[in-house]
Amino acid sequence: MLKEGRIPTEQEDIEEFFSGLEHLEIALEASTNYEYFYDLLESLGHHVVVAHPLKTRMIADAKVKMDKLDARILADLLRGDLLPTSYVPPKEQRDLRHLVRHRIALGRLRGRLKIQIKTELRRKNIKYREGQNCFTEKGKVGLRRLHNTVIDSYLTIYEVVEDELKKMDRAIVEAGTRYEAVKLLTSIKGIGVYSALVIYSEIGDGSRFPTEDQVFSYAGLVPRVHQTGNEQYYGRITKEGSKYLRWILVEAARIHVQWCPESKIAKHYEKIKRKRGEKIAIIAAARKLLQAIYYMLKHNEPFRIEG
Repeated sequence: MLKEGRIPTEQEDIEEFFSGLEHLEIALEASTNYEYFYDLLESLGHHVVVAHPLKTRMIADAKVKMDKLDARILADLLRGDLLPTSYVPPKEQRDLRHLVRHRIALGRLRGRLKIQIKTELRRKNIKYREGQNCFTEKGKVGLRRLHNTVIDSYLTIYEVVEDELKKMDRAIVEAGTRYEAVKLLTSIKGIGVYSALVIYSEIGDGSRFPTEDQVFSYAGLVPRVHQTGNEQYYGRITKEGSKYLRWILVEAARIHVQWCPESKIAKHYEKIKRKRGEKIAIIAAARKLLQAIYYMLKHNEPFRIEG
């Protein structure tokens, strides 16, 4: 033991604690604010790794949960080269991730606000004609004329979110011009600039995955495997890894199989759909789409419809 203690989170306090200690191997628990500490400690000349939260079971399952004990366990695992780590993308990729994930969050917030407004309309038994969109400019004027306090409140928030979404969409379009990978990915029908940025920000450098099976696993698009003796059983997909990557692949696959029926991905989808149904087929199509994306990024080649 060289040094032990509690460190305030301010930069000068961290620099003071680590003064005189050079070229350390440092382990951090993955947390919401890990990037701040990761970048700061890297700038001080130390090598930093981030512990994988799901795989570091010794800490998660500990009977006695204390920061001091957790830190000791992390240090011991790192010292023995036994620490399961998480991939930390380069700063530029992390910034891109935050951009597209913020866009995703705003889109989902807008969706929840729509549901709340429609719920209030049903509660008051106010019916809109079938096919009429109450969220167009004309539709929103109609909602305001109802003079419903709850709807007016939700609508005010909805309009603010819409304005922020427009700003984010402009930022997304501008970001899309900076990456060659985005131009490659948009050669696939069903993937636009926004979808391409989500995929690229989550995968990054495709060469970090030695095999396609590893990128499938990263997206959580592989089945769970249960083994008893010589028998193996395959269950639902693991849904581990990047939930954003998995979500956008499924959404892109839905559009692709509709508008590009001659591609190998669409043909694979139709084959699985006949045998096992639409839900399993669309997951299989998303995996097939990811396979194409993996090799496109790895070899820097555009999409070819024949595979």
